[in-house]
Amino acid sequence: MSAKRVASYSAKRISARMTALGRQISRDYRGRKLDVVVTMDRGFVFAADLLRNVATPAICHFVREQVRDVQQGNQQRREVFFSSRPNLKGRDVLVLDAVMDSGVMQEFLLRRLAESGPRSLRLAVLLDKPAGRRVALEPDYFGFQTASNGTWVGYGLADGDGTRSNERALSPGGKSASNKKSRGK
Repeated sequence: MSAKRVASYSAKRISARMTALGRQISRDYRGRKLDVVVTMDRGFVFAADLLRNVATPAICHFVREQVRDVQQGNQQRREVFFSSRPNLKGRDVLVLDAVMDSGVMQEFLLRRLAESGPRSLRLAVLLDKPAGRRVALEPDYFGFQTASNGTWVGYGLADGDGTRSNERALSPGGKSASNKKSRGK
């Protein structure tokens, strides 16, 4: 373990941040209907908690990413596919994803969604990890920012083996920190 300890985010702290973020988004979209595009495998818990705090009328669309490694000659490349794209022409769109690290997936999804001609297109993430960024993309909204390049678990995010925890806290590493006091609402 390194001498530098990375903070965990308790359920109480996450809840307070979702309230503040929800208010900010509500102000930014006041008087408009919002189309929210949620990444299913990572963003659903974040989306549910955030949208409970957004006062603007919202329509939810869910997309699922599929990543495939493809051999092309001597090189292997990764292809990203997203499930069906909603028609967002002329609409205000907010994409919700749990973690933004390299930004490659989010940039690809935003480019694909932009092809349908939305009026506005923004990105919100629960956890922003700018040290790992490989593209020139920053989220419009974020819950927390961390310098940690490690994996985070809990709050709907899966361990390395793909197991999701019902833990309401968010913590670094392969196991979510159990905080029995933060399990309630």
